[in-house]
Amino acid sequence: MQVSLSGIDRKILRLLQHDADLSAAEIAERVELSQSPCWRRIHRMQEEGLIERKVALLNPKLLGLSMTVFVNIKLSAHGRNNLAEFEQAIVGYPEVLECHTMAGSSDYLLKVVARDIDAYERFLRDQLLRLPHVQEAHSNIAMSEVKRTTELPLD
Repeated sequence: MQVSLSGIDRKILRLLQHDADLSAAEIAERVELSQSPCWRRIHRMQEEGLIERKVALLNPKLLGLSMTVFVNIKLSAHGRNNLAEFEQAIVGYPEVLECHTMAGSSDYLLKVVARDIDAYERFLRDQLLRLPHVQEAHSNIAMSEVKRTTELPLD
């Protein structure tokens, strides 16, 4: 279900996507509202689930996680229990930043971070390929990052 947003709501969300540390007073000033109505709008959008949570975005390279790998996974069996078992295991791996169910030649697409190729290979061999029903894993190593954002288009 899509939620209807006013122009001011969209402005507030754009500001929060760019910098979640902004206070309600700062946001109110930028969207030309008084602080209380601005805070109420933000609170309403949190209650409605539009704002899921506020997080800090970390620099993976400065943390020694210089390798990003996109992994296409194909399962050997597609029963409901097999999918749930795979998904439950994936959720427990901190190396996996994203997991998407796919339509097409693979069943899942994972975004994985690792310190280096050796660390990724250990994760692949010791974790991913040992999961039940994993038939194939095709790794695509990112050479460089052209764009990285969490900001959704709100136009």
